Amino acid sequence: MRTRMLALTSAACGAALLGAAALPASATGQGTGSSQELEAAGTDATGATAADLLAEVRGCARISKGAYRTDSGSPKATVPVCDTTDAVFWKADMDIDCDGRRTRACNRKTDPYFLPETAFQSSRGEPLDSAALPHVVVPGPGKVWDYRKSGLTGGSVVAVVYRDRVRYGVIGDTGPTGIIGEASYAMAKALGIDPDPSTGGAESGVTYIAFKNSRISPIESRERARSRGAALAREFVGR
Repeated sequence: MRTRMLALTSAACGAALLGAAALPASATGQGTGSSQELEAAGTDATGATAADLLAEVRGCARISKGAYRTDSGSPKATVPVCDTTDAVFWKADMDIDCDGRRTRACNRKTDPYFLPETAFQSSRGEPLDSAALPHVVVPGPGKVWDYRKSGLTGGSVVAVVYRDRVRYGVIGDTGPTGIIGEASYAMAKALGIDPDPSTGGAESGVTYIAFKNSRISPIESRERARSRGAALAREFVGR
């Protein structure tokens, strides 16, 4: 829910070494907490590869009324939201969302724009844990696009593609109405992107595919997002 600033020039475009502040999976506090679930959230074996998914989103049937900027300082709005029968998608950068539950990785010291809440809450009524839960930030409803009209809400399943990796998560937060391209610390880490909220992220090359009418419950279940995402991805590519 931050008002995002201009992406730092040191943002990493490829896999980077994780800083010492990275939270080990065993220290996370949301989801079922089982080692199997944590492992599944980081290693998605699925019949739909990155190449398979990218082949399905080569063209764009624009659903947004115009385009989004990738950062508050971007001179032009260049990113449309595109529609398919079963999903919407956009291709952008990745800024790091560290808002929500305070952790060793996400707090006011590690993130100068840290906010202690997220737009959507866990099944316990608590802010989501961005350091533990792979999730995506969508723009708040506005004149460009209203995600709610595309069959999306908090907990909707999202596939995120970066290079040759596919990882699954949920919609977990909202951001400024004119900016797109942001995901949680945990999502970045799973994709091999530097998750540091101040210096990390990817400047380009990230594809977000949000599946319509796919909400899972509880929102914090990484395993449900992974298994549902893998099934939806296989359907999306016709497997």
